[in-house]
Amino acid sequence: MIIVFKPDASEQDIEHVVDRLRSLGLKSQVTKGEERIVVGVIGDERVLQGQPLSVFPGVESVTPILAPWKIVSREFQKQDSVIDVGGVSVGGDRVVVMAGPCAVEKLEITVGIAKSVAQSGARILRGGAYKPRTSPYSFQGLGQEGLEFLAAARKETGLPVVSEILDARDVGYFLEHADVIQIGARNMQNFELLKEVGAYDKPVLLKRGLSATIKEFLLSAEYIMSRGNRNVMLCERGIRTFESQYRNTLDLTAIPALKELTHLPVIVDPSHATGKWNLVAPMAKAAVAAGADGLLIEVHSNPECALCDGEESLKPSRFHDLMCDLQKVARAVGRDL
Repeated sequence: MIIVFKPDASEQDIEHVVDRLRSLGLKSQVTKGEERIVVGVIGDERVLQGQPLSVFPGVESVTPILAPWKIVSREFQKQDSVIDVGGVSVGGDRVVVMAGPCAVEKLEITVGIAKSVAQSGARILRGGAYKPRTSPYSFQGLGQEGLEFLAAARKETGLPVVSEILDARDVGYFLEHADVIQIGARNMQNFELLKEVGAYDKPVLLKRGLSATIKEFLLSAEYIMSRGNRNVMLCERGIRTFESQYRNTLDLTAIPALKELTHLPVIVDPSHATGKWNLVAPMAKAAVAAGADGLLIEVHSNPECALCDGEESLKPSRFHDLMCDLQKVARAVGRDL
């Protein structure tokens, strides 16, 4: 349920409604806009049957929300959210490209790739310090040392950093060394981890699960935002289907669908979606054409020797060419890069 207050509503009017909701066992999320104050009601709305909230002083309208998600919905917030990531705006007119190695390997390699993607126009550096791998024998990442390498690359280039967290106990280290905490596909429904990152204001990049529906995806975002963190970005990275020609099936339809249902920025990861470097460019361009607010692209200076996902990584020269093409696509749909 969404409760909109009149422009002249007082703090006492708002607190009066919040107190009533609290007495009924419901939580409230108060958002103060330029012209209106909106309260999102979280909990079982059935307890509000017979409660005349619309007659409370200062209340302008009361709108029931049929969807199970509240704060992420367009009903709760009409305008698109714009997330500030270290001075880079994600969700505005500009399509933001996040690029870098799948896995952080060595400091000099990480810094070199960061400088290269920055020169080509990337605005954020991506890199995996912790790697959740299907096989226990595969490279698992450098952990805290990898985060330190990313922080060093940020210092060298000025690029904000996004990296994936696996364990809630590492949140403190991510708050210090990363600008965006990524929740990977395998952890999309790790609800305790979602609640933990939701307790901070640090931007979160939430990836869609391997077989998650749009409903499940948005409810996972709701877990984060219900704890108070409004800085959430959604990432479509392909879902598992019957097709075996490529790694996953990139659900391009999810982009306009999510943009209609939610105000959150939508990012697309064509690298993990396709699993093949030669498919990354066409899918990246298609994602921008479909309305994506950003891209997450893997770039490696020597993919043949990469410790993780070299087959889907672009060489710096190919990434540069892609950025030139993306600029044309972005302008064709009224965006910039």
